[in-house]
Amino acid sequence: MSNLIRIAIGMSLLLLLASTGLAAEHLRLATTTSTENSGLLAELLPPFEAANDCQVDVIAVGTGKAIKLGETGDVDVIMVHARSKEDQFVEAGYGVDRRDVMYNDFVILGPETDPAGIRGGKDAAQAMGKIASSKSTFVSRGDDSGTHSREKQLWQRAGVTPVGDWYLEDGRGMGEVIVMAGERQGYTLSDRGTYIAYSEKTPLKIVVEGDKGLFNPYGAIMVNPARHSHVKVDLARKFLDYLTSDQAKQLIAGFRKGGKQLFYVAD
Repeated sequence: MSNLIRIAIGMSLLLLLASTGLAAEHLRLATTTSTENSGLLAELLPPFEAANDCQVDVIAVGTGKAIKLGETGDVDVIMVHARSKEDQFVEAGYGVDRRDVMYNDFVILGPETDPAGIRGGKDAAQAMGKIASSKSTFVSRGDDSGTHSREKQLWQRAGVTPVGDWYLEDGRGMGEVIVMAGERQGYTLSDRGTYIAYSEKTPLKIVVEGDKGLFNPYGAIMVNPARHSHVKVDLARKFLDYLTSDQAKQLIAGFRKGGKQLFYVAD
């Protein structure tokens, strides 16, 4: 066989492989940094991609930004954790077919020295009030994420407007905020899943947990195809079905870091 023929066959194979790769559908998913920082998506997405010959393109941002991407039709599905904002998204006609997927809870993290004296408390708003009154460093997501939204609710419950040199708004993802708060020997609010995933990267410990107001549910919503006709309806619906399937529930419930469960399946 001549070299020219070999080259021609090789190029044909490359073109075939390339066209096969391009044939795979892409589903655009906007989700929170917590689902990616925790490592959950790396476990959860591959079985769906393999079963449906597709690729899920993940945009990990705060919940507020994820919802905006859904409103503008830049994604097909959002998976976020701010129920009131999710309900508004659906009621305004931007999303359809919301599904409960999983939950965990928020926790307040703090340094070993605990300058605000809140360790072991069960009232999150009271703890936030003590952080403010002691002017202990607090690092906020400051990014309109679900975590930031819950933080603002806690400040409101505490009757506090957080301003001053002690209050730092980082504007980045949960993992980065945990690291920054640890470096500053400050406090922060985190979802439990991301904290467990980052616990070896920070000296911070859980100082307040167990408040019913720290419950943290996650929901998935398809962007409304009536508003954005390019939404991949069939693939998006398959994805929602997958997220609430027994297969996905087993993966979510079985996902652990350091032997600790990060998320729990929604009832």
